[in-house]
Amino acid sequence: MADQSKPEQRAVYQIKVAGRLDQKWADWFNGMAITCDGDVTTLTGSVVDQARLRGILSKIWDLNLTLVSVIQVGTHPKDGL
Repeated sequence: MADQSKPEQRAVYQIKVAGRLDQKWADWFNGMAITCDGDVTTLTGSVVDQARLRGILSKIWDLNLTLVSVIQVGTHPKDGL
């Protein structure tokens, strides 16, 4: 049974891939912020659940990008999703 006293949380992830993606890909990656440092692109944003994270990782696979790392960097309250 879930603890009703705690608000539900979304995980905030930082996903790094080799190569450079520009801002036009932000919508395709569920509105994640996109930053580049050299030849590494970082996608940062909140993820509703593990299924959504899997979808983002599948998109990286579909683009044939090399995954460098996936790190949960924090949480924030869910806002009705």
